Amino acid sequence: MGAADAAALVAASHDTLVGRAGTAVAHAALRMLEGAYGRHVVVVAGKGSNGADARVAAAFLARRGVRVQLFAAAETPPSLPACDLVIDGAYGTGFRGTYEAPEVEPGTPVLAIDIPSGVDADSGSALGSPVRATRTVTFAAYKPGLLQGDGPDYSGEVEVADIGIAVGTPRTALMEDADIARLLPVRVRQGHKWSAAVGVAAGSPGMEGSAVLCARGALAAGAGMVRLGSPGDPTAAWPTEAVRLHLPATGWAPVFLGAIAKCRAAVIGPGLGTDDATQKEIRAVIAAADVPLVVDADGLTALGESKAARRVLADRRAPTILTPHDGEYRRLVGAPPGGDRIAAARDLAGQLGVIVLVKGALTAVAAPDDLDPDVLLSAAGVPALATAGTGDVLAGVIGAFLARGVPAHAAAALAAHVHGRAAARGPREGLVAGDLPAHLSDVLSGARPDG
Repeated sequence: MGAADAAALVAASHDTLVGRAGTAVAHAALRMLEGAYGRHVVVVAGKGSNGADARVAAAFLARRGVRVQLFAAAETPPSLPACDLVIDGAYGTGFRGTYEAPEVEPGTPVLAIDIPSGVDADSGSALGSPVRATRTVTFAAYKPGLLQGDGPDYSGEVEVADIGIAVGTPRTALMEDADIARLLPVRVRQGHKWSAAVGVAAGSPGMEGSAVLCARGALAAGAGMVRLGSPGDPTAAWPTEAVRLHLPATGWAPVFLGAIAKCRAAVIGPGLGTDDATQKEIRAVIAAADVPLVVDADGLTALGESKAARRVLADRRAPTILTPHDGEYRRLVGAPPGGDRIAAARDLAGQLGVIVLVKGALTAVAAPDDLDPDVLLSAAGVPALATAGTGDVLAGVIGAFLARGVPAHAAAALAAHVHGRAAARGPREGLVAGDLPAHLSDVLSGARPDG
């Protein structure tokens, strides 16, 4: 955004851009106030561009009849006076350090300009007591700090305002609902079950549920057939639609590879087991499978730390997607991903030369290739997803999208987005992983105008 801002100043003056930004903020304020007459707004303005935007907004509102009180950021009292709305223009995206925001009367809405003051625009980290906004008007594009770290807790509802800044080709992009229809191929009349078949290796004894959830996720996301290999109990309640293959305790890698020879993609790892024999078989499949492959859960454990993982992954020619949560990321790297999930995903993808999906409230999917953007984000996750088995469903969805022909980088990010949207359709309390496949089907079915 710094580069985009600098380029924009060649085409338009600073005053022009500030005028556009301040006007956008003022219009957002009027919507929040539901009118101007009799309203009282307190504006906090700093010295930089953020403060200039705030002053333009204050002048605009005053002309509309709003009673405006303007405070310089350095002279703001510890507690702001009672009002109908606070506009935060103290510090913007260039702020570094600690900020102690003035107290606001409980229940008073706060509108932040570009990013809440005190929140780091890159990592989203919040030091001190940043502004806690009801809504944030940001310009041209999302800032990473609005989506990750503490940012979402402080920014409230985010509105992106176009003020004439061209962002070019960003390195990071956010998935939207429109991407479902844009990226997911339409089913063709001449298609058959093998056109989008998915192989799954999952579910050791006692963990059969992982295999069931992964298979159901793949089926709900459009897999034409699921070839399900598992060493789990043969009498378990396996999905009726999946074609079952019982895997022995050892020596099953060649059997599974043969069984998925006609599949378009495969998933390996959910609940498969961490004993030495199983881990050896997993590594053999990862090294030899010539189809796009999702490595999840116990599959990630089999890779070991990053140096060992590179050796296993080195000879793969088909796309590979790793899906670590924070604990699995720590095992691979030696440290957790931390607050900046974009940087964490990008770092591991570069180390291993594969696509890496780092799960979380913000899911970041990084590609090792020279792509623009090289990181795709999903911010669709909801707290209800923090329950056992939802990751197994996600792995199946990624496998299905790969099998349907979505390029691997986009397939992983789109799956995370759809997975989050499906969870949002379920109950806020009591959602279980088994609920997700039905909601997945609903999300995908409603993604195109023709249903």
